[in-house]
Amino acid sequence: MDQAAARRLANELSLAPLVARILAARGFTDPALAASFLRPDIRALHDPFLLTGMDAAVVRILEAIRGNHPVLLYGDYDVDGTTSVVILKKLLDLAGANSTFFVPHRLRDGYGMHPEVVEQAATQGVRLIISVDTGIRANEVVRLARSLGVDVIVTDHHLPEAEIPPAHAVLNPNQPGCPYPEKNLCGAGVAFKLAQGLMARLGWQDARVRKLTESFLKMAAIATVADVVPLTGENRVIVRRGLDGLTATPNPGLRALLEVAGFGPGQAPTAGQVAFRIAPRINAAGRMASASDVIELFLTSDPARAKDLAAQLHELNTQRQAAEARMIEEILAECEQAPVGEDQRALVFAGAGWHRGVVGIVASRLVDRFHRPSFVLGIDPEKGLAQGSGRSAAGFHLLDALESMSSLFTKFGGHKQAAGVTLPLGRLEEFRARFAEYAFTRIAPDDLCATYTVDASLRIEEITREAVEQLFDLAPFGFGNPAPLLALDEVRVAEDPRVLKERHLRMWVHQNGRGQVVKAWNWADRADLFRAGAERSMLVRIEPDDYSGYSMTLEDAR
Repeated sequence: MDQAAARRLANELSLAPLVARILAARGFTDPALAASFLRPDIRALHDPFLLTGMDAAVVRILEAIRGNHPVLLYGDYDVDGTTSVVILKKLLDLAGANSTFFVPHRLRDGYGMHPEVVEQAATQGVRLIISVDTGIRANEVVRLARSLGVDVIVTDHHLPEAEIPPAHAVLNPNQPGCPYPEKNLCGAGVAFKLAQGLMARLGWQDARVRKLTESFLKMAAIATVADVVPLTGENRVIVRRGLDGLTATPNPGLRALLEVAGFGPGQAPTAGQVAFRIAPRINAAGRMASASDVIELFLTSDPARAKDLAAQLHELNTQRQAAEARMIEEILAECEQAPVGEDQRALVFAGAGWHRGVVGIVASRLVDRFHRPSFVLGIDPEKGLAQGSGRSAAGFHLLDALESMSSLFTKFGGHKQAAGVTLPLGRLEEFRARFAEYAFTRIAPDDLCATYTVDASLRIEEITREAVEQLFDLAPFGFGNPAPLLALDEVRVAEDPRVLKERHLRMWVHQNGRGQVVKAWNWADRADLFRAGAERSMLVRIEPDDYSGYSMTLEDAR
């Protein structure tokens, strides 16, 4: 860490030394860049027309609006897909378009664009389909649409194949040759850019465009967090401004959802709270029932209907949690019988009766536990198929791995961090072996355990109200911009820790005469390490707390 740069940041930006050290450690050594990072400005959003295909897409949509031609929005069933539909459906309605939407049922239809839906739309007079958060690999379906006289505008962020779909326009910052600066937009981020492009050409007053932009940012922010894309660059602007706007939202559905997730009037969730309290409830509809309920929730103007729908999502999330717990219990029991060895650097678990709507989140839990790329597949004996999702670890590119064995699958897709597969049951063991073999050559033994990048050392005396407030200006925290990890060295435990809810610890530690509460989630089984008088070095994070303003949580200890 550049100590001179940290001092310069502290002096020129009036920053607490702790915050200046963190910024310098993360590469923000120039005061101007650090200032723009701390105060994301909506004016930093990129010109939407930098996206390849934007001009053609906007012209075609305006043509459909002015001619009152039916438009179909074709979405996906997760948070990213449903919020993308909401953004564009709301804008099209305000512009007077004749639009409908379709979101596939996860269990009945599966992921992606389906030819039968396109054929039915064509018979109903649809002449323009706009895909959101899907479609970049739907080459055959797009060709079918063209043959039926239906134009397709693909908006997506997933990695394309070698051939781009022959659509009227393709909006994807990751397509070859696209000059758009932010390559890490989620699907709703791309939909938001299309909304920006349309508003720029609709001739609306600036005040109306600003108001709608702030409104759409709320949906895009939730999706950006939920889809685990890096919270840097333009994504940081989207999430920071979008979450700030949740302190006051006129949308009845969004208000009802915040309420069932435990947020009172005027309270806005952090990015972490979106990830753990908001997104799971939205995703629960697509995992356990129909994602169309989410779209209705955010589009309805009826507060009573919004409350009913939010309550349904809450109940579905409870069911999802129960299904997830059962699957993890079965997998860990399997691991008791056949422990995961160091030579197994990628994992595939499969089971009959496993809910396909939950396999992705279970895969994430396994990555957290084993620090290995993991797939979790549900087995359908009647169809002779295994189908499920995977999550990555250790910088491992999941889609590249699948591309190397593409002949195994009847369907697959995704990106570096997450992917989905469908394969014949008879090839399951081959997939398990080839996936492990591929990972063995690309994942080092040292990657198989938790590693930490410490942002700065910390002394308890540095924890002041001003320092904590400035620390939270580094938010939103998440993938690509984690909450700062701080080294709290040579602290002494003042008294035996309290055990909370049989799982967690609350302890009081001292350093140079100053005291501090440290909370340790899921450390109750290691309480003996923190008896009164024990001296420890700790890795901690300082996080927002609804009651005390902040809390210090333990990441690891030595």
